[in-house]
Amino acid sequence: MKTMKLGLQLGYWGAGPPPNAAALVAEAERLGYDSVWTAESYGSDALTPLAWWGAQTSRVRLGTSLCQLSARTPTATAMAALTMDHLSGGRFVLGLGVSGPQVVEGWYGQPFAKPLARTREYVEIVRKVLARQAPVTNVGPHYPLPYPPGAPGATGLGKPLRSIVHPLRADVPIVLGAEGPKNVALAAEIADGWFPIFFSPRGMASFEASLAEGFTRGGRDPAAFEVLAFAPTVIADDVEAAADAFRPFLALYIGGMGARDMNFHFDVFARMGHEGPARKVQALYLDGHKTEAAAAVPTAMVEDISLIGPREKVRDELEAWRESIATTLLVSGDAATLRVMADLVG
Repeated sequence: MKTMKLGLQLGYWGAGPPPNAAALVAEAERLGYDSVWTAESYGSDALTPLAWWGAQTSRVRLGTSLCQLSARTPTATAMAALTMDHLSGGRFVLGLGVSGPQVVEGWYGQPFAKPLARTREYVEIVRKVLARQAPVTNVGPHYPLPYPPGAPGATGLGKPLRSIVHPLRADVPIVLGAEGPKNVALAAEIADGWFPIFFSPRGMASFEASLAEGFTRGGRDPAAFEVLAFAPTVIADDVEAAADAFRPFLALYIGGMGARDMNFHFDVFARMGHEGPARKVQALYLDGHKTEAAAAVPTAMVEDISLIGPREKVRDELEAWRESIATTLLVSGDAATLRVMADLVG
């Protein structure tokens, strides 16, 4: 039987910092969880909470899921990665993602175009900084280094630089968030792992060709590739009540995290076989009926991407996750949930 790792998914903050995060991190480490993950959207950032809470740990890996490309230049992200890796004693994992056009253009004021090309170029620069083999240059169109003489605002005084700090590890793992087939192939080609934000152990067949294509292009070993699957978990006797906890979340992503004709999350559920319900949820949400949109999320859709219900039901459904391509289950929940999952998976 495949060994499955567990990670604690803390995500990004709501209106304020979660009051119990430090206790959850401590419990995850005590229980033998492999990793702890933080995220960012357009409120809290991913790196500061990870450093703060991670300072109280000694063993778990500390990862971002995800740092948004448009939030920082590639060299700034590389600086954060090498700093976090030193401070954590070599436990940092850099998770990256492009986010979506609403956040990229609405929050960061940058163009969303060419997300695959931007990701490829971004990762190349980060790896150059971490390798520290030479002053960093890049001729690509998205992140030119140095800034080209003659470009708007240029002084012409820019020079290639090499990090002052020697990285603890030149090969800090890089994991990419990806939802579309081309993005998934890119992750398999250039990264050390993949975050599918919504993971269904029954719906991953559509990604097999993309992963195989990426592994072939990059000459990478599939056995060394991590697939970190989000596994929202609620242990409860009432399955419908447990599903209710996730319906608003799915309605937000399917309906609100994108436009009617460009929503990557909607596309994922359509590929999983839920296009009809997803279209209804999206239409209700975009028409301003958020409560009705949440109510329209079928329980079967929730069960496809989460582990909900009585302990015995979750135990039985875990077998499908074990047999899938997932290497780590990222669990969110209270301390009791973390303990149950450690018992069931361990």
